[in-house]
Amino acid sequence: MDTETLGKLANLIRETRQASLGTLHNGAPFVSMVLAAPSKDLCSYYIHISRLAQHTQDVLVDPRVSLMWMETDDGSADLQQLTRVSITGNASEISVTDPTYPQARSLYLERYPASEPFFTFVDFRLFQIKVTGGRFVAGFARAGDLTPSDLRQASQR
Repeated sequence: MDTETLGKLANLIRETRQASLGTLHNGAPFVSMVLAAPSKDLCSYYIHISRLAQHTQDVLVDPRVSLMWMETDDGSADLQQLTRVSITGNASEISVTDPTYPQARSLYLERYPASEPFFTFVDFRLFQIKVTGGRFVAGFARAGDLTPSDLRQASQR
C-alpha cells in the first residue's frame, strides 16, 4: 500500500469514533454499534461492553469478531467512493487485575471520556480485540486485504 493510502486508513480508524461490531449469534451474523479505541499500532482495539448486551454474550461463546468503520456519508452521488475498513480478530476480556488493564482503560477513556462512569458499573467489561486480518476499501475499485503488519505501517502515518 502506498503512503497516501496508509494515511487514509489510519485517519479513518483514528477519526471515526463509532464502529460496527460483528459477532456470531447462534451461528448467524449479528451486527451492533460499539465504541472501539485503537491501540497505538492499530493492531488491537478496546471495547467496553455490558455483559447484558447480546454482542457480549456472543463474544463469550465465540471470540471471533469483526469491526467496521466507514467514512460518513458526504451526500455525494456515488456512495461506493466512501472509504471503509473491516478488520477481523479475536476478542478477550481484560481482567481488572491484568497488568495491561490500566493502559487499555486509559486509551479507551482518552477517546471516550464520557464513558468513565460506565467503569463503575458491575456488568461492564473491557475487551481487547487482536487483529488477525481485514479489508480496506479506499473507494470504488481500490480495495485490498490487510494484515497486522499493514496496520502497523499505517499507524506510523
